[in-house]
Amino acid sequence: MDTPAISTEHLTRRFGELLAVNDVNLRVTAGQFFGFLGPNGAGKSTTIKMLTGLLAASSGRIEILGLDLACNPAEVKRQIGVVPEGMALFGRLTGAEYLNFVGRMYGLDRETAAKRTTELLEFMGLTDQPKSLITDYSHGMQKKLALAAAVIHGPKILFLDEPFEGVDAIAAGTLKTMLQRMIVRGATIFLTSHVLEIVERLCSHVAIIHRGRLVAQGSIEELRAGVEAQAASADPASAPDATAVRAGEKLTLEEIFLRIVGGSRLAQQELSWLG
Repeated sequence: MDTPAISTEHLTRRFGELLAVNDVNLRVTAGQFFGFLGPNGAGKSTTIKMLTGLLAASSGRIEILGLDLACNPAEVKRQIGVVPEGMALFGRLTGAEYLNFVGRMYGLDRETAAKRTTELLEFMGLTDQPKSLITDYSHGMQKKLALAAAVIHGPKILFLDEPFEGVDAIAAGTLKTMLQRMIVRGATIFLTSHVLEIVERLCSHVAIIHRGRLVAQGSIEELRAGVEAQAASADPASAPDATAVRAGEKLTLEEIFLRIVGGSRLAQQELSWLG
């Protein structure tokens, strides 16, 4: 059996009394565009921080590209790229200075780092104001720069935490183009996003975490089939129209997600003052 790109066994993280991630067993095959979904506070960002070595697990095991993360942190980090939700860019550098710095930190020689910096800035459309500091960039420009920094060393796995949040349609299109090219070339992408239409369009497989526990994992078609089979055996009166299975129509990923995490119960609630 091929070595998975990402594998966890009984992954758990506590913050005092809070059990943020609870006994998660995750498997991502190499070359997949993998979506990691969940409501706010479900444990998505905590899981990504553990998978990328930014946060230690309370218990459990993580393997990245067949390497135990706890035993080989430096080797793992050389082979992954990360775009965290907060981005954490160095605001007093220009875009070119920042990318050159990141490339050198990953061990690229000066010539290669400079060449890739130029190519990435051109691809991302960030060459108009070469002397502008990152702190003066728009949010969308900073997102594109963060992605450029995450891929400058040619990572085998790319972790993205809400990469499309606050990004306009043009910038989002640029990001999607780059991500799809990476998949074609054999990279693995691990994406979290609340924009389920984007996840459905890009990802072949997803996992759903809810209240710290992994409640679903598989291809979108497998999850759809499971939800539709469950709905077929349930009382039709128990499912509101918002997530009902319609004859001859496929459930969207949003509808699948709502059924799995219990969103249908929320749909039954009303606010009397809104009429």
